[in-house]
Amino acid sequence: MTYKNGIAVLDAKTLKVVGTFSTEDFTRVNAVGDGRHVLVTTSQGFQVLDTSKPALTDAVFKATTPGHVVRHADHTVLFDDGTGTTTIFGTRALLSSDGKLPSAETYTAAAPHHGVSIQLSDGTLLTTVGDKKGRSGAAALRPSGGKWDKVSENSQCSGIHGEGAAADEAVIFGCEDGALLYHHGTFEKFKAPDAYGRMGNAYVSETSSLIVGDYKNNPDAEGYLLNAVTLIDTAKHSYRVLNLPDDVRYTWRDIARGPDDLAYILSTDGSIHVLDPATGQIVKEYPVIAPWQGPAHWQDPHPAITVKGSTGYVTEPATSTVQAIDLRTGAKLGSVTLSAAPNEIAVAQG
Repeated sequence: MTYKNGIAVLDAKTLKVVGTFSTEDFTRVNAVGDGRHVLVTTSQGFQVLDTSKPALTDAVFKATTPGHVVRHADHTVLFDDGTGTTTIFGTRALLSSDGKLPSAETYTAAAPHHGVSIQLSDGTLLTTVGDKKGRSGAAALRPSGGKWDKVSENSQCSGIHGEGAAADEAVIFGCEDGALLYHHGTFEKFKAPDAYGRMGNAYVSETSSLIVGDYKNNPDAEGYLLNAVTLIDTAKHSYRVLNLPDDVRYTWRDIARGPDDLAYILSTDGSIHVLDPATGQIVKEYPVIAPWQGPAHWQDPHPAITVKGSTGYVTEPATSTVQAIDLRTGAKLGSVTLSAAPNEIAVAQG
């Protein structure tokens, strides 16, 4: 859990604070995927946090502008926006690296940009294409003799941002006018119903062919609250935008996939609204926290939800609390009050 100038490590079952560390004013956290380590993004790069000790270690994957962290197919992939470099290492490699950085492969894009990469089980690397002026699409690369050969590219995804891998390794990227799918070696563009119809984040389950994405159709809208989602069926190759009920408004931190591959939306009304991606229906509602307002800036502390198994962890910065919620029943499993307002959250184990 991050807060201003610090990080707190909580026991996932009891929510007891087991360690705190000083860090920079604003940091981000991403689980490595090995059940133990978390990567903290700082001005130096991706710093390794060992939650089992706990310890904020001296091991850092150097990056000038650390960005996205992606876990898939037993690999964890880092993207440095400042250099356009992708770093790939085995997801469980840190467990046996004795506190040192594990061996890694790298790929450097033709130009730095705010990007993301994901490696598939056959070794194919999907990576965004862009430069400092903008981003246009994605390319599929294959390793060959110490270098990377481009096998295909699609340039129809302006402002490409975010990614997610659904069942059968169907990978989705968000575009400013829809979404871009890579499946069975082929790119496919889905066109949004609006001239500007941005999907910037994908909320996926690797056991479901259904993808839930955020959706924004007004580039000039103030604030970060959204009231619609993108629903993509990667098996049927279908795409649609779903307008949510008026009382369901969220930011990029407020959607997570959970039990039964449903989507759990933490809304400004203080409730978790459970969305069935197959039908587009809200099937349950769990009141959890007090109503809240959207942030003035995306980095500002505001409620967030993340999921491990059937447990949802919900932050409430206004009260400096974190709650654990049974997502099948809505029952509160526990709560803790912290010494500072929680901001970002990642679950390494639970």
